[in-house]
Amino acid sequence: MSGITDVVVAVLVQPDGRVLLARRPAGKPYAGYWEFPGGKLEPGETFEVGLARELHEELGITIASPCRWITRVFEYPHATVRLNFFRVFAWEGSLQAREGQALAWQHPGAVEPTPLLPANFPVLRALELPPMYGISHAEALGAEGFLARLDAALDGGLRLIQVRDKSLPDEIRLGLARETVQRAHAVGARVLVNGSAELARAAGADGVHLDAVAAAALTARPDCEWVGASCHDAAELAHAAAIGADFALLSPVLPTRSHPGAPTLGWPTFSTLAAASPIPVFALGGLGREDVALAQSHGAHGVALLRGAWT
Repeated sequence: MSGITDVVVAVLVQPDGRVLLARRPAGKPYAGYWEFPGGKLEPGETFEVGLARELHEELGITIASPCRWITRVFEYPHATVRLNFFRVFAWEGSLQAREGQALAWQHPGAVEPTPLLPANFPVLRALELPPMYGISHAEALGAEGFLARLDAALDGGLRLIQVRDKSLPDEIRLGLARETVQRAHAVGARVLVNGSAELARAAGADGVHLDAVAAAALTARPDCEWVGASCHDAAELAHAAAIGADFALLSPVLPTRSHPGAPTLGWPTFSTLAAASPIPVFALGGLGREDVALAQSHGAHGVALLRGAWT
């Protein structure tokens, strides 16, 4: 794509979820606006080398093992930039404002400094998503068994849930969704319902999750606060982003108990697809709670779990 400037961008993440924003210094376009740290690549630099250089020059820190995340193209009046985002969970050194810029640690859902660079609004929204997405398993556990395990998972910190169980009768599924929403909302967790936007609204859920067939049939975003989509290849990922989904599931990454012998993406293909996506991607298939950091190192936002979320 001609006329595009590649930029590397770092989302430095604290253990409590806060991320670092910096105010652009005087003399630069959009001076005074807040953004994530980073900058343009120098000739011959890889993304990782350029990111490490920029963070050392701007903040005086040394980073290790940055995690590729999403890629977004944004058109400013003065330039079109391709923003290659990395999340950084560990670094050495104390932060220094080496360019005289103001710095602020902020929770993505409650950012106080203004104004923000326009390209950062969807990025901050994506950062509100937790690293684990639990998919309901009441078909196997029974409704009461699932709800008991849901309570335990919520106590353990699970904050994003999909009510799936599509084989259950509609009335029972709606009741399960409503009960899941009630329990999740009591602790600040979000619930999406796999199905129609009407079903999600009837359950009082926070949004809808679209399977690949449902997503393919749409040309616009459903009228819901949050929208997730299940994907299996590059075309489905691109379509999910085009209709305005907030995030995607990409599967199967590794072999699963439910589909032994079925073809899988593997980490190399998953990493390539996730890195090119403008929306965050959860890894699904053959993974457990202990695999969050592994998935993130391959470009995933986190992991989506069926059985593993409730054990």
